[in-house]
Amino acid sequence: MATLSNEVKAFIVQALACFDTPSQVAAAVRDEFGIEVTRQKCEAHDPTKRAGRDLAKRWVVLFNDTRERFRTETAEIPIANRAYRLRALGRFVEKAEGMRNIALAMQALEQAAKECGDAFVNHRPKPEANPSDVAPTRVQVDVVDARKPDADA
Repeated sequence: MATLSNEVKAFIVQALACFDTPSQVAAAVRDEFGIEVTRQKCEAHDPTKRAGRDLAKRWVVLFNDTRERFRTETAEIPIANRAYRLRALGRFVEKAEGMRNIALAMQALEQAAKECGDAFVNHRPKPEANPSDVAPTRVQVDVVDARKPDADA
């Protein structure tokens, strides 16, 4: 296998810094440059792995800078923000109700309850915490069909 140009090496280092797997990077290099690169060769450009421990300093600096920029830019992506996701789910519920699709509305409401109840957060309450302080893990939602006339009316 021939040595890689600096352009290809930079591409590999930046892709790995953005948390792409070596397999994904190898496929991207094949698509972008038409060069076959093994997963192992890609992994050798990741300074966080044992295979990349002897990576040149310039590539380590590029890797660290790219990773830092990737992490800060991820915080600016709207869907990474809980408030944005809840607003979108609210719009979905309204649209589903307008379409009289109760099942879809219920799924969106369940997803919103999970968002609010920290269902996707990787932390647990402390054992000494008061049980009344713990957020509920299950939310009960009753569906009322507004189209059905009351028998009493």
